[in-house]
Amino acid sequence: MLTQLIFLCSFGFLAAAVDAIAGGGGLISLPALLLVGISPHFALGTNKFAATMGALNSSITFARSGKVYVSLVKWQIPFTLVGASLGVFSVLHVNSDFLNKVVPVLILLVGIYTLFHKNLGLETRFQGLTHSNLAVGCLLAFVLGFYDGFFGPGAGSFLIFLFITLYGFDFVTSSANAKVLNFVSNFISLILFAWNGKILYDYGIPMAFFMLLGSQLGTKLAIHKGAGLVKPIFITMSLLVAVKLIYQSL
Repeated sequence: MLTQLIFLCSFGFLAAAVDAIAGGGGLISLPALLLVGISPHFALGTNKFAATMGALNSSITFARSGKVYVSLVKWQIPFTLVGASLGVFSVLHVNSDFLNKVVPVLILLVGIYTLFHKNLGLETRFQGLTHSNLAVGCLLAFVLGFYDGFFGPGAGSFLIFLFITLYGFDFVTSSANAKVLNFVSNFISLILFAWNGKILYDYGIPMAFFMLLGSQLGTKLAIHKGAGLVKPIFITMSLLVAVKLIYQSL
């Protein structure tokens, strides 16, 4: 038990630090839970429990630094909330084989697109909100909220990519906005997994503490080092998530 806790807390710390910077932390924390022999539904629930603390801490730190565009995310939060709720309800009742095949390809394309667009996300090109880009952003917040509740890996990467390509934010601002929506989907998912008894608190509580510490480190690095740090980590995590999921589906 002690060895497993040390293993999970170590990987939880690393996962939260990476996730706060560029998303993709689930690539590290979820497999760690599965490796110690936890069944998939309990691993998903325990991971959501632990990751929620880190996401909350990152959201607050980003908000205090002025990196969260509140005028936008305040509209997206309700759509994320509903989407994630439907996602958790669905994953508890259906098989996720379809997503196992489709999502890796999408994440791989995101990583490759970002890699070959040298200036993407390195500076802010945001020109304001319109009715059309707000509506599209809310729709995508619902879809990605559903995805995060249903499956999860790469949700942060998709959100960051959304804020960069649709609104023209830089990587740091996009990471900040993405983390707020990620916290919302994590929180409602946590409640629903807990309601259905799918959380192992003996593992989740200590893991949550170390993910809180990891998120603190990652968020500060993202804020102080800027898009020059976030972009390469984002590309790396996107490609790693895609490779891992493709390998699993073969």
